[in-house]
Order: sequence, then C-alpha cells, then structure tokens
Amino acid sequence: MSEPEEAPSPEAAARGTVLALYEAIAVLMLVAIGILVVYAIRLGPLVGQGVETSFGLAVGLMFLCAAMLVHLVDRTYRVWPAGRRILPTPPGPVTDRAIATFLKVLVLAAVGGAVGYVLWTLVT
Repeated sequence: MSEPEEAPSPEAAARGTVLALYEAIAVLMLVAIGILVVYAIRLGPLVGQGVETSFGLAVGLMFLCAAMLVHLVDRTYRVWPAGRRILPTPPGPVTDRAIATFLKVLVLAAVGGAVGYVLWTLVT
C-alpha cells in the first residue's frame, strides 16, 4: 500500500496560487504582444488613411502590455508569500536643484522635439 500524500502547507498553496496567476497573465500578455506585432507588420506602408493611427494604437498597446508585465512581476515580488527580501529605499526630499534639473531636461526634450519636427518637415 502506498502512503497517503501530505497536504501542502498554506505558504506553499499561496505561493502556487500567486505563480499560477502570474503565469496566466504573463502568457496572455505575451500572446497579446505577439498579435499586436503581427497586426503592426500586416498594416504595410504607413501612408494609407487611418494606418498611422492603427499602427500608433498597436504600438501603444504593445507598450501597455509590456508595462503590465513589468508591474505584474513587481507586484508578485512584493506580495510574495515568503515576504520581502529587500526593502525599497524611501524617496529623497525635493530640492531646488532637483527641480532645476527636471526643468532643464524638460526644456531640452521640448527643444529636441521641436528641432526634430522642423527637420522632419523639411526632409519630407
């Protein structure tokens, strides 16, 4: 006769549930990204009516799916039944230097975008 199997511990059951949820969502997101990649490739040249919008929406949804995967991995790590191993560092105070650096980067990005737009309109 075989010996009866031991019931899994509550921690192992919780870990299995979290992993099953992670696996299901990760597979669905990877399938969605694959479908969007195929759709974006099948659109062909981006000169037709509404094609740019469709391509932009497909790329936007790909980034959204990828962000969802990253968020899911992060949340799975943070609520892991065994507990956290590393605590995140608290954010530092907002200083005048940090605000000035942010504004410099923002102005630089806006100028770069404007110059890129002007050059693109001149080339096309």
